[in-house]
Amino acid sequence: MPDIADTDFTQRFLFDDRDVRGELVSLEHSYAEVLAKHAYPQPVAQLLGELMAAAALLVGTLKFDGLLILQARSEGPVSLLMVECSSERELRGIAHYDSAAISDDAGLHDMMPNGMLALTVDPRRGQRYQGIVDLDGADLSECFTNYFVKSEQLGTRFWLSADGHRAGGLLLQQLPVASQPDADERAESWAHVTMMAGTLSREEQLGLDNETLLHRLYHEDAVRVFDVQPLSFRCSCSRERSGSALTSLGLEDARALVVEHGGHIEIDCQFCNERYRFDVADVEQLFGGGGVDAPSDTRH
Repeated sequence: MPDIADTDFTQRFLFDDRDVRGELVSLEHSYAEVLAKHAYPQPVAQLLGELMAAAALLVGTLKFDGLLILQARSEGPVSLLMVECSSERELRGIAHYDSAAISDDAGLHDMMPNGMLALTVDPRRGQRYQGIVDLDGADLSECFTNYFVKSEQLGTRFWLSADGHRAGGLLLQQLPVASQPDADERAESWAHVTMMAGTLSREEQLGLDNETLLHRLYHEDAVRVFDVQPLSFRCSCSRERSGSALTSLGLEDARALVVEHGGHIEIDCQFCNERYRFDVADVEQLFGGGGVDAPSDTRH
């Protein structure tokens, strides 16, 4: 198996003569891990891959220690898309959907009409931040671009692609005034780099290596490329977290729940399908302060 850094990574680049930075992302193994947990229809798998690519790109623009959470919700056939990416660049994702209502050629608005897109930054220390906008773009790339337009931040554009096997993305972002103090020059420069990025096909985005892709788009520009930053799949569920969910019920309700389910209960992780089993002795141990270090059983 190839090194994960060869297949799952982000890579930053800068234009030496323009106030613009860029980020590329490639996902293969981590994307496959997410899709292996659930039998998603192809259109849903593509949307989930694009959301994973967006999360990885956004983490590269943030300086924080914690978790980035992207959620798209609607009352349509796809009720939820959710991706989490930690500052350690560990990804997980999930979708809730009605497969009977999804056609093979369904697009974003077929699957998620009147949807909302939420971006949450949850640092381990400091204040949690959330921004919410309508899911009003033609595709997820346009939705994320619109998010940054409405938040009145520096110009930012996204190009996202996924095919059920690989996911990729390109982000371009204006930088504060430095080498281009003239407003007209900045505007013309931004128009140039985004127009060239718009010529990129999905096949090129998913199939070309970064060096070839950047040469294809910007061979007339001075582009400086930085080292790749590996990404990986990892689910943050644990027996300890599941035990904490039980203790939140209170001792009597937790006991009653175990008895009601025949002497044990299983708490499932929706993201990775891990199952954590708790019996009467485990419940007593939880409330007795013994913790959950000695599980009776954990099932996949």
